[in-house]
Amino acid sequence: MEHGKDYFQALNEELKRYKNAVPRLVIDLDALDENIEGLQKSLKAGVDFRLVVKSLPSPQLIQYLQQKLPTERLMVFHQPFLTQLLPLLGGNADVLLGKPMPAQTLQYFYETIPTKAAAFDPFAQIQWLVDTQDRLAQYLALAKNKGWKLKVNLEIDVGLHRGGFADLASFESALALLAQNPDTLTLSGLMGYDPHVVKLPKVLRSKEKAFELMCLSYQSYVDLLKDKYPKLWTDELILNGAGSPTITLHHSPLSPLNDWSAGSCLVKPSSFDIPSLEAYRPASYITTPVLKKLEGTTIPAIERFKGVLNALDGSNKNSYFIYGGYWKADYHYPFGLKENKLFGTSTNQSMVNAPEGSGLGVDDFVFLRPKQSEFVFLQFGKILAIRDRKIVDEWDIFQADNG
Repeated sequence: MEHGKDYFQALNEELKRYKNAVPRLVIDLDALDENIEGLQKSLKAGVDFRLVVKSLPSPQLIQYLQQKLPTERLMVFHQPFLTQLLPLLGGNADVLLGKPMPAQTLQYFYETIPTKAAAFDPFAQIQWLVDTQDRLAQYLALAKNKGWKLKVNLEIDVGLHRGGFADLASFESALALLAQNPDTLTLSGLMGYDPHVVKLPKVLRSKEKAFELMCLSYQSYVDLLKDKYPKLWTDELILNGAGSPTITLHHSPLSPLNDWSAGSCLVKPSSFDIPSLEAYRPASYITTPVLKKLEGTTIPAIERFKGVLNALDGSNKNSYFIYGGYWKADYHYPFGLKENKLFGTSTNQSMVNAPEGSGLGVDDFVFLRPKQSEFVFLQFGKILAIRDRKIVDEWDIFQADNG
């Protein structure tokens, strides 16, 4: 269920009373809690859940979710985020890298750890993702040179075709190298990105068939590992996969996973308005004030057509310029609000038009839904946490670089 007019009108008044009127990212804790509850109910017995940090890029948001779910498992895609997370991680935390890092980045991470948390061991509690034999060899050489012992998780291509070990032969070669170097590299598990089965056109392949093929592919890697390298296999190995769009599909007995990852479904950007996530509510909005309201809509170079434009579209009877714009987001409230395509986009002052009767005026706030969270959230200095239509906290975002 989406929020209605009364909700946005109340939040508009709350924002107008706040200390500073600038573009903001807001997270509704009531909707977030509902999504958390829905996710908890959907989790499968015997499967662990891992939060995807890139989709929830705020230390306080991560802490809030860890306590509510609860989980101490994280998937991290950016080395600076990992460094910034270190003070928050305890002795039971488990971090899986969501993409392979250059050996140079891995080395930089370990050599620039600001303060080692007493409870967290960055060697024993971090799994570095490895996608090729060459990268595995690089990690091996670095670890031997530094006297380190690293945990590695092998990325397998089970249908997304975005890298990873794409066949059993290359996978077996990686296992052989791991078996030859047990004092330097430890296999911690496998990770396979789900293909975007919920977005595949039915004419190409049904989502049921695509999911089945993905599970069978994943299982073939697991079977090879068990059969040919039993000394590398333990029941504690992480078999990671899923993601917000497909997490509900993994209730199938075909799924070999014991570790599910997701993040975006909890804040539900508009790109995740898909059937598999229908039960989840939008929990994040961009909000920004109106700076100017002008009568009519006048487009540079075609000023003489102002009357025609206004007659053709009633929303052109007033034009508004907002603080900022051109975000990766959809205009949401006032309902029917839209960007003026003829005027053009602007990151400084975007022109928008609202339907007649919207009541929108200067200093009122408009609301947009982010299309994604991982990049859009980082464009705002602080996140406003709201509950019952009231601002209750300010949360930080992760910084793009830790220096």
